[in-house]
Amino acid sequence: MDYENKPKGYYDNVRKEMLEFLPNDAKFVLDVGCGNGAFAEIIKERNKAEVWGIELMDTHGKEAKKKLDTVFIGKCEDFIENLPDNYFDVIYFNDVLEHLVDPYWVLNIIKNKLSKKGIVVSSLPNVRFYKSFMKVVLHKDWKYEDFGNMDRTHLRFFTKKSIKRMYEELGFEVITHKGINKSKSIKPYLFYLLTLFTQLDMRFVQYATVAKKIDE
Repeated sequence: MDYENKPKGYYDNVRKEMLEFLPNDAKFVLDVGCGNGAFAEIIKERNKAEVWGIELMDTHGKEAKKKLDTVFIGKCEDFIENLPDNYFDVIYFNDVLEHLVDPYWVLNIIKNKLSKKGIVVSSLPNVRFYKSFMKVVLHKDWKYEDFGNMDRTHLRFFTKKSIKRMYEELGFEVITHKGINKSKSIKPYLFYLLTLFTQLDMRFVQYATVAKKIDE
């Protein structure tokens, strides 16, 4: 997988829209795919929290180590089983799960790492975003790109419905599930009108999900 040739800023994306889902009382946070630690550093300062990170890329992981309490560099699958159990109040996956061979396995393990009040917060690309959808339906094409919804490093593809189902089948309760980064384009509105506004999930580039494990 070519993770080196990403556009400038790819690994230091702050993702401020994801801070909306951070509880004010979260004191132990894990950011999986933390990049250079820019987003996690905001969490650390805002919540006065202990913040850990996992980052695939060596250069960016070393930058994150300067900002966060603990950082592991490498594949998240290599570290998650050894993370402390019942520890993290929030575990973030900002556009990470779609890059994994088996995100279901990762989420299933992560459940055990959550504190009693702990939540998982994820952002996942919406494969039904209207631009991606139109390329398949109208242009009969499935073209990978360097970044975005059709990033060539994506191994999994999700819709609003399949994201929610994944969490529920793994024993999570979905608390919040909403579209983020809505398109401002008016181009697809004729399609929405013709479909009686039943396809509005296509407006969103990504879906943000907050889930907690169901008490056993």
